[in-house]
Amino acid sequence: MGTDIDGVIESRSPDGRWQFTADLLDFQPPRDYVAWECLFGVRGAGDVERPLFAGRGLPDGVSDPVRETGLGDFQHSHTYATWAEVAAVDWDAPLAHGPAWNWAVRAQPDGDELVRVTPGLRGAAADTFGSDLLLAPPEWPPGADVRLDGAVYRPVVLTARMLAPPDEGCWAQVWIAMRDLAARYGDEDVRLVVWFG
Repeated sequence: MGTDIDGVIESRSPDGRWQFTADLLDFQPPRDYVAWECLFGVRGAGDVERPLFAGRGLPDGVSDPVRETGLGDFQHSHTYATWAEVAAVDWDAPLAHGPAWNWAVRAQPDGDELVRVTPGLRGAAADTFGSDLLLAPPEWPPGADVRLDGAVYRPVVLTARMLAPPDEGCWAQVWIAMRDLAARYGDEDVRLVVWFG
C-alpha cells in the first residue's frame, strides 16, 4: 500500500488570519517518494540526511480546509514551508555528509545522469575493487569509477536539485504560485502546508 500527499497553499490576510489559497492536488503532484524524501523527509531510500522542510508539524492558525481534511487517523508527517524559506533554499547544497548508498552518476556523452544503484552495479564494484561483497558507492575508494556495460559510474552526493528540481514538474508550478502570491501578500505570509496518508 502506497503513501499519498495532500496539502494547501495558504496566505495570511491583513487581519493576520491564514486563509486557503490553493489546493496542492490541483498541481497534480505524482507519487514521488524521491522528491518527498528530499522536501519533507517522507518515504524515499534513506539517502537524505537533511530534508528541506521535514518534521515541523502543523503551523499555528491553519485555514479551515486544513483543519477539515488534514487532521485524522490516517494523516501523518504534517509539515510546512513559507515562501521565504523556499526562496532561500540552496538547491545545490549536499543533503547528506557523504555519497548516497542507492544512487550513482552514470557518465553520458551529453551529460551525467543520476541513476539508481542496482545489484549488478554493486557486483561490478566488488569485481573492480577486489571484494566478495556487493559494494555500494560509499564503499568505493575515493575518486573511483566503476565500469559496467560500457558505462562509467561514480558515487554522488545528492542535492535537492537532483531529487526535486525547482524548475521542473509540479513542484515548479507550486513554487511559481507561491512566488506570485508572495508578491501580493509578502514572503512570510504565504506558506505550503502538506501531510501524507
